[in-house]
Amino acid sequence: MADNGPEASPWTGSAKVDPVLRNAIRYTISAKEYRTLHEYLLKQSPTILGRRAPQPSKYDAAIKHKDDYNAAAVRASLRVFLAAQTGLKLWDIITEQLLQRGKPIRSTTKSSLFKSPNFRLSISVSLILLLHRVLHRFFTRLRVNLLTKDAAPFRRRNPRISKALTARLAPAVGASLAGFVLGVYPGDQFRITVAIYLATRAAEFAYNALEDDGWFKNRPWWFGSWMLMPPVFGQLLHAFLFDRDCFPTSYGNFILKNTPNYIQKRPPGYPSQLAWPTNEGIVDGLAEVSRLNYPAFVSPILFPSASQTLPPSVSHISPITSSAHPSIRALTCALLHPHEPSCMRTYVTFFLGAVPMFAKFFTLIFGLFSLPRYKLFLKDPVKEIDQLAKNVLRTTIFVSGAIGTSWGSICLFQYLLPRTFLPTQRWFWGGFLGGMWGFLERKKGRGQFLYSTRASIDSLWKVGVKRGWWKSGKNRDVWVFVASLMLLNAVYEINPNAVTSGVVRKSLGMLRGEGWVDRAKFTKKEEVEEE
Repeated sequence: MADNGPEASPWTGSAKVDPVLRNAIRYTISAKEYRTLHEYLLKQSPTILGRRAPQPSKYDAAIKHKDDYNAAAVRASLRVFLAAQTGLKLWDIITEQLLQRGKPIRSTTKSSLFKSPNFRLSISVSLILLLHRVLHRFFTRLRVNLLTKDAAPFRRRNPRISKALTARLAPAVGASLAGFVLGVYPGDQFRITVAIYLATRAAEFAYNALEDDGWFKNRPWWFGSWMLMPPVFGQLLHAFLFDRDCFPTSYGNFILKNTPNYIQKRPPGYPSQLAWPTNEGIVDGLAEVSRLNYPAFVSPILFPSASQTLPPSVSHISPITSSAHPSIRALTCALLHPHEPSCMRTYVTFFLGAVPMFAKFFTLIFGLFSLPRYKLFLKDPVKEIDQLAKNVLRTTIFVSGAIGTSWGSICLFQYLLPRTFLPTQRWFWGGFLGGMWGFLERKKGRGQFLYSTRASIDSLWKVGVKRGWWKSGKNRDVWVFVASLMLLNAVYEINPNAVTSGVVRKSLGMLRGEGWVDRAKFTKKEEVEEE
């Protein structure tokens, strides 16, 4: 039998391409992407697929459509889904194979694909992108149509609805309804974190917009975001002692690891068969001493025959307090600095040890963050190194002062306040005093302040639910996410320059279907041309 050659391609000749096939391909790959794929892959392939693949011109003519907006939105959504799914899978491999090496492997039950958190997160993110683009275009077209003369009767019959739908912010607010798709992802800590992050960022950009409009032109010179730190540190320190299950673990580990003068470690030569309180046990002891209204310290050295020198509820701290200096009068001081009777000397000693330690740590951190700016270092090394040194010094003093003052203020309150006056609340005021060190970072520390604020909001919410101050409703974090997205879109629509993050501006452009563009740059160019 004669060989008729390879089967004819549906793209060749005058045969029309099947509509289903054409739409499927149009919603999968654009003409520009196909041109690149054909140039570097299909054209070089010796297989049948390479020989039958249509030329870019024929492909472009076959899928050409007068309106490619929806197809582009679907293509972007599919790419986001694949990227998210791949990234989450790689992260699981890294955490399971590398970060957990040497640790016991936790047994996990396999669930179906649709119940997988990674799959549902990928679906949620991709659908938010798709629906945001579709809704933004829908409300934009609806607003344009309602502003025409033909829609005048509708505007007269429905004045309130017309006013809402024809407002400048209608497309931005309407598109934000896509945020409800976040509810597809299971409600856990990650979803709460995303909602809080977006809320604080939206509030930050809204403040920038108000500042640009002159709302704070007569503010005092010391006014700024650093003022968040006193109440934030106060709340975090109070939760650290009395509601540690509602406290961010990373914060707690950082505090306990970097306060050797106040958190007593197990001595090197201490007998292994004898118990020593853990870091958490020391913190629990401080909390219990506060609830007991700060009983006086009875030194076992001065009163060796005393049957009981500690309240029964804090007996686990006796390995620390039993050898405390006899001249110490307060039980908290005996627990925090047992071998140094002077609270002031302990406070100063903490700074002498903490400043060099934090300086090394922040030099490494700021140095890593400065790597993308290596060209500026090569251009003017003296200026950049000087700026880096100032940032490290300010952050070092800020963190050292905040931690040291938070602990040292408890000793101060022991001498200034009666034992029964604000026994537990004084921890909040101790953290409040520690947060005052944020004044040193008032010019360039907004990122650090907002990070701590987000941690405090999360902690405060959990404490309120735990103590019955408010109830934890279902999907409230989704409502916060949608409201924050509305505010963020509104600020971006009115004043793109108020959104000070270029990545956020470009991400909003992607959500709207404008592409990875920065509207703020175009706005500045237009202002320059008008001048």
